[in-house]
Amino acid sequence: MKKNIYILPLIVLFFFSCKKSDTLTAPTTESKKTETTTSGDPLPSWNDGALKSDIIAYVEKVTKEGSPDFIPEQDRIATFDNDGTLWAEKPYVQELFAFYRVKKMVEANPELAKKQPFKAVVEKDKTFFEKGGDKALIELVAATHTGMTESDFEASAKEFFAGAKYPGKNVPMKQIRYQPQLELLNYLRANGFKTFIVTGGTVELVRSISEDFYGIPKYQVVGTSFKYKFDDATNNIVREPAIDLLDDKDGKPVGIQLHIGQRPVFACGNEGGAGDLAMLRYSQGSKYPSFQMIVNHNDSIREYSYQEKDNLSLNTAAKYKYHVISMKDDWKTIFPDK
Repeated sequence: MKKNIYILPLIVLFFFSCKKSDTLTAPTTESKKTETTTSGDPLPSWNDGALKSDIIAYVEKVTKEGSPDFIPEQDRIATFDNDGTLWAEKPYVQELFAFYRVKKMVEANPELAKKQPFKAVVEKDKTFFEKGGDKALIELVAATHTGMTESDFEASAKEFFAGAKYPGKNVPMKQIRYQPQLELLNYLRANGFKTFIVTGGTVELVRSISEDFYGIPKYQVVGTSFKYKFDDATNNIVREPAIDLLDDKDGKPVGIQLHIGQRPVFACGNEGGAGDLAMLRYSQGSKYPSFQMIVNHNDSIREYSYQEKDNLSLNTAAKYKYHVISMKDDWKTIFPDK
């Protein structure tokens, strides 16, 4: 059963979201820059310091022809987690979308509000999901994310992102992206790296906005995926209510192999759920010089402050010498203005 429930905690967390201590507060020193960089500084939203210098030094040494550390362009693969790495994750965007789908489905068919699990969502009945466990949550995901063509799902996702506001900050979804990471993606691509998103969220939800939000085409997104079937009658792909790939923890290297076919030389995840450690470890096994980073959410004023109870991600980073991004100390700006 566990293979089928990655998304489920994302949804049930909605019932526990909106805690005052986790609310995003509006930063007072946000830069006016979005995805552009200033002349002479490829990472203007990063504070000058050891980490910024290490990133630039790494990119320069592996892209300099004749250098013993040179990496051919076809092997310059960079992978980034999404939730908590490229945009904020409290609450998860995936859960917000799930509840958006419930709202739309109930509007179209009010009778659904009398049936579970829709009834529990409408009434915000967290007890239903606590008692029903995995079965109840799987039923909700299946009801809201499957049984439709991919084109219909993408249309629904795009409609959601066009109008959704992020709780606590009350801004469009584009404004919960991390400005320093947008600059890093651009900097890597300018130096011949191909950038991929490797997310534990559902692949089609992220694909629906990856080009617009990050400049990453949908075919460079790896994520948790449902089983699919081809419907000859309609000439469409239809998703079925079963998980095919759980793209989290040990599943991330598997997803990378299936979709990319080679190890990344640059990998970035975040501390919070230890979901990215296997991807970073896999990257470190490259035959080329590699670079790994973990975002540490330690800025309670501009974003959040939260850590794992066992500190596994940061302990692992220390063990394998991964670079740790301190949001508080390394990022001059966290969110773009638009």
